[in-house]
Amino acid sequence: MYVQGFVIPVPEGKKDAYREVAEKFWPIAKDHGALSQVECWEADVKDGTTTDFRMAVKAEGGEKIVFSWMTWPDKATADASHDKLMADPRMAEHFGDGSDMPFDGKRMIFGGFEPIFEQQA
Repeated sequence: MYVQGFVIPVPEGKKDAYREVAEKFWPIAKDHGALSQVECWEADVKDGTTTDFRMAVKAEGGEKIVFSWMTWPDKATADASHDKLMADPRMAEHFGDGSDMPFDGKRMIFGGFEPIFEQQA
């Protein structure tokens, strides 16, 4: 398994718009190999003294933190999907040129991770 993680500041009043973007993105990602997508809206994010989620994305007043991740079978599948996702006509249909997104993508942090331990109840 391979995990792509994201932290995004989103204006508090754009929660529903953000969820709509996530819901429209999922079928496209799934069609290109994604196994799962989880989108989490801030419920209890504390301010840190050295660093924290808000500082990491330069969150501004009135913004909430979204913490999300997608799982893939492996890194090769995730990597191969990127250009295919961007070229998928549904991306332009749903998101245009990206300028109408309900968040500032320049402040999104993201990365890919290989799990080293996992348990489920």
